[in-house]
Amino acid sequence: MPAVPHRSSAASIDARRPSANPWRVDLRELGRRAGSLQEIERTLPAPPGWKLELIGVPEGAPVTLRLRLEAVMEGVLVSGEVDVPLAGSCARCLEPVEDTLELDLQELFAYEGSTTEATSEEDEVRLVVGDHIDLEPMVRDAVVLALPLSPVCSDDCRGLCVGCGQRLDDLPSDHTHEVRDPRWAALADRFAPSSGTPGDDNSKEN
Repeated sequence: MPAVPHRSSAASIDARRPSANPWRVDLRELGRRAGSLQEIERTLPAPPGWKLELIGVPEGAPVTLRLRLEAVMEGVLVSGEVDVPLAGSCARCLEPVEDTLELDLQELFAYEGSTTEATSEEDEVRLVVGDHIDLEPMVRDAVVLALPLSPVCSDDCRGLCVGCGQRLDDLPSDHTHEVRDPRWAALADRFAPSSGTPGDDNSKEN
């Protein structure tokens, strides 16, 4: 009986294919003829780590891309828009914040061996690798740079009360706390009205 050739599992084959990474774009349809165009629209899951301390893109959230790919002499020019959902906390009152970030994108992916690659620092230019480009680093950098350092639930949020820690917007306008100067605290306690029964401190008659 002839030997059965060894076959890799479907999972391992898919892991080696460029399509296993949804952020990679196959450029073989676009080609390298300057002026060739390709439009793509995708909704992809957000990878982890797209965030700052108080706000970011939840892992797995839908990232919508509407992009135009144009072959130019030095590489592939990618331009278009990205929409991403944001979630975090208000920097003033710590209430949950949800928003949508809409950004315009434009980036040149240079061909390996092109003049652009040769005259640029390694971290200054993105490259076309084989017949593919990876969109994730470009989109991640644009999104993280656009995140607000101090997100707010509303522009007029008044934050938290320093006395009780409650949200000022939920408290009445006359909400206050008595502030006692610790230097006078002992004297104030000495002259505070007694809580005992009236007459208890009267001297007994002889």
